[in-house]
Amino acid sequence: MASSVPPLRPAIDRTAPKPSPVREPLWRHVLGDCLRDLRHERGEKLSETARRAGVSPQYLSEMERGRKEPSSEMIAAVAGALDVTLVDLTLAVAESLRSAQNSTSRGATCSAAYALAA
Repeated sequence: MASSVPPLRPAIDRTAPKPSPVREPLWRHVLGDCLRDLRHERGEKLSETARRAGVSPQYLSEMERGRKEPSSEMIAAVAGALDVTLVDLTLAVAESLRSAQNSTSRGATCSAAYALAA
């Protein structure tokens, strides 16, 4: 009489993809999120904010999506168009990065920027 004996340890599926480690978001991505959040909070279109900042809507869109590494002059121009100082925007981005690091969540919010913009 043969009996079925379970293995001592579960079989390992070596073909299953390994989960990727949680990465800290890049500064330019969090900056873009903050800029977009501020613009939406004001109820503005991309073209309106871009015009006041003196940049093209395409460039502002790339900034908001984290595709560009904008100069401090460009960041200051967009911040000014959103009625936020460069210092306040930088602090909001830093706080969002700190929150993302502490919670290890990917969707960092820009709540500090909301408070500064009010």
